[in-house]
Parts: sequence; structure tokens; C-alpha cells
Amino acid sequence: MYVGRIVAVGRTCSGRGAGLYRVSSRSFPNREAKNLERAIAIVPKPGFENDIQKNPYIAYHCLRLARGFAIVSNGSHTDPIAEKIDAGLPPRDALAGVMLAMDYEHDSLDTPRIAGIVTPDGAAGWLAIVRKDALLVREFALRPGQAFYVCTYERNEPSLAQEDSSFDVASAADACDYILGRGVFADFEKPVSAACAVADKDGVFQTAIA
Repeated sequence: MYVGRIVAVGRTCSGRGAGLYRVSSRSFPNREAKNLERAIAIVPKPGFENDIQKNPYIAYHCLRLARGFAIVSNGSHTDPIAEKIDAGLPPRDALAGVMLAMDYEHDSLDTPRIAGIVTPDGAAGWLAIVRKDALLVREFALRPGQAFYVCTYERNEPSLAQEDSSFDVASAADACDYILGRGVFADFEKPVSAACAVADKDGVFQTAIA
């Protein structure tokens, strides 16, 4: 099944928060995650820079850390959500305000914007989507070994049904491997790249790309 981009929030079996993002793409597969000074970005691979002229939405910051939270998303809304969190807004309010203001991507597919926020201890996570027909924001109480996800297509509603009940990763790099092809994510087609954050034993998020 092709579900497009994927955002997930989870809690490892050892009680650590995890924020996961995966690019799956049919139209623009020649992209990669790149570490920047204050964020992780999705950018075209060398030689494919002109793809931005075909679709300006394909390059963006996909992962930020702010006020102890990890924020993951599929577009340019990552930065304003992080700024709202830094300013003291609760995660639900930051997600709802930014997603409503920026709306879905007005490309040929009316691509939804998706985003997730998770606490360092993984006790709580939030998922949001703004589609052409809806704005949905939901908070999840996370148990150890549990993750919830939302996708741009098909599985495009924050829901208790969209769960991985066997979620466990040892690190951010392991989380990237997980969302690219393990657990419930193994059934989703055309993986391209991933960026993830997993809190360490001190409650500080560490990041990785794949």
C-alpha cells in the first residue's frame, strides 16, 4: 500500500520518547535527509536540484527540537510549530494554529500537511493533519512499546486504529530503520528516506537520518 509521507510518535519499551518521519514518494524519489545546524532537512540528492522547480514543496525541514519536545513533519510548517512550542504554547495549540494558518499544500495533489510532537519520556504524543476537507489534531497517551502514526494518503486520520503495538527501538538510527521497513511500516511502499529523534536516558533527544 502506498501511503505517502509518514509521521509517527512512540514510546520505546524502556520508556523513551520517539518522533519518526519517513519520506515515501512516487514522483520525487531522489531525495535524502540532511543534518543542518538546528534541524534535519529533506533535500534533493546531488544532480536532482532542479526538482525544486517542478515542485517547491519537496524540500523542507522535517525535524526540530524545541523546549524538550521533538517535532516531525512533512513540510515548511515544521519551523513555525517549533517556534510556537519555544514560545510556550502547548503542543495541541501549536499544531492547530500553524496547520490552520498554512493549510494543505496547494500542489496538483492537494497534499495534506502532517505533523507530530512527542515528550522526552514518551508519555504523551500529538498527531495532526490538515487536508482539503479537514483539520484534525489528537493527543495520545503512549504506553511502552506503542506508537501511533498518520500518513498523507489512505491512513490520513490520527486514530487509535493506526497503531504499532510492538514498537521498540534502541536509538534514533534504529528508529530510522524501523520506520523504513519494520513493524506496521513494512507494508507501506516506496520508502525513500527517514529522520528520527529518540530520547536518551537523560531525557535528551538524539537524532539520526537514513
